[in-house]
Amino acid sequence: MASVALSEAEKVYIVHGVQEDLRVDGRGCEDYRSIEVETDVVSNTSGSARVKLGHTDILVGVKAEMGTPKLEKPNEGYLEFFVDCSANATPEFEGRGGDDLGTEIANTLYRIFNNKSSVDLKSLCISPREHCWILYVDVLLLECGGNLFDAISIAVKAALFNTRIPKVRVLEDEEGSKDIELFDDPYDCIRLCVENVPCIVTLCKIGYRHVVDATLQEEACSLASLLVSVTSTGVVTCMRKVGKGSLDPESIFEMMETGKRVGKVLHTSLQSVLHKEESLGPKRQKVGFLG
Repeated sequence: MASVALSEAEKVYIVHGVQEDLRVDGRGCEDYRSIEVETDVVSNTSGSARVKLGHTDILVGVKAEMGTPKLEKPNEGYLEFFVDCSANATPEFEGRGGDDLGTEIANTLYRIFNNKSSVDLKSLCISPREHCWILYVDVLLLECGGNLFDAISIAVKAALFNTRIPKVRVLEDEEGSKDIELFDDPYDCIRLCVENVPCIVTLCKIGYRHVVDATLQEEACSLASLLVSVTSTGVVTCMRKVGKGSLDPESIFEMMETGKRVGKVLHTSLQSVLHKEESLGPKRQKVGFLG
């Protein structure tokens, strides 16, 4: 993960500020930076989104392709995640420098979506045991300015909201062989319900307090962070500790409660932005990637 070098004086300044609920950029401990969300930014995908969170810039594309259901879940489709850490984001990602981080992020996304309530995977099944839709979710890190996991989870949810899957029907002839036929109307599509798709809220422990949406400088002052996956109703679906430091049980409980509280507000704001943007229709002005 991208990191910055700070002097001891700078670290003391940041830590003391956090104890007084005053961060370097003027935010409180539970405040996010300004978030920019734009959907439908890449034309050759089934759905896409770009999210800018401070200096963190994420692009997500979703591609729907037909495949065979997994043996253990014959009546469901599934999602595949791939994360590419661009060398433009930080020099540390040059060569194979970003591979470990990409794998870590992809594994975290698999854990988040590994429950039946996140996405209705049965709606992706075309013909049990034979055909289903596979959603390939490609995440590209364009710029790294801290709080990667939160920005990526927001971008993935926005891209899935924007995803449109063609409607198909299965035709069976007299010999029993099956053919798949696309509907004639290209606008007659399946939309995913993303109401229960969780977002990640990362809480960094700095001194005796914890902050959300940490910058790179604040992450350099934190020895341990807690990733909390929260739904729009405030239900925690997954937790993961990152960093070399330790967290005591009381701190974990407090961070969970903060994550649930902040996560509900984050979901409400994101859903409002997505529905508002969609209501503008094709005439909306594209200002982001390839706009």
